[in-house]
Amino acid sequence: MQILGEGRFLRLVSVDGWEYVERQKITGIVVIAALTADDEVVLIEQVRPSVRQAVIELPAGLVGDDFADEALETAALRELEEETGYTAAEMEIVAEGPSSAGLASEIITILVARGLTKTGPGGGVPGEEEIVTHLVPRTQVRAWLTERRQQGTLIDPKVYAGLFFL
Repeated sequence: MQILGEGRFLRLVSVDGWEYVERQKITGIVVIAALTADDEVVLIEQVRPSVRQAVIELPAGLVGDDFADEALETAALRELEEETGYTAAEMEIVAEGPSSAGLASEIITILVARGLTKTGPGGGVPGEEEIVTHLVPRTQVRAWLTERRQQGTLIDPKVYAGLFFL
């Protein structure tokens, strides 16, 4: 492996001529598909500097960056509460795989959150872009996403994967 470049959080490497990005100091990525007791899908929206615009996403985050031996479920609970202000009675792992196999080495794990309780304001932690929580009735989420896309907001494709499990 040849290191082509390195920043605070990412490293660009080449293995047998194939270049890709590695995240440093993490053990995984969690993505949380959550549904409230009122049958509302919990989505977030934040401006992402890499695409220079707002993106609709599922709550998500890094595992092991601040907490060395953190379990996936623990990280998912922490990220859900930080970003949305909700806690969950249960987290179930439903899928796992690469986020972009041709570009990055990271593996994402999708979890379904059940038994939600609103416990805080959400909005993220200091240093994150402002995170807005959206509660969208599950029966209306496809139309809502289509409308947002037509307005120019990007939709993270993992949202559609998460909806499959809800």
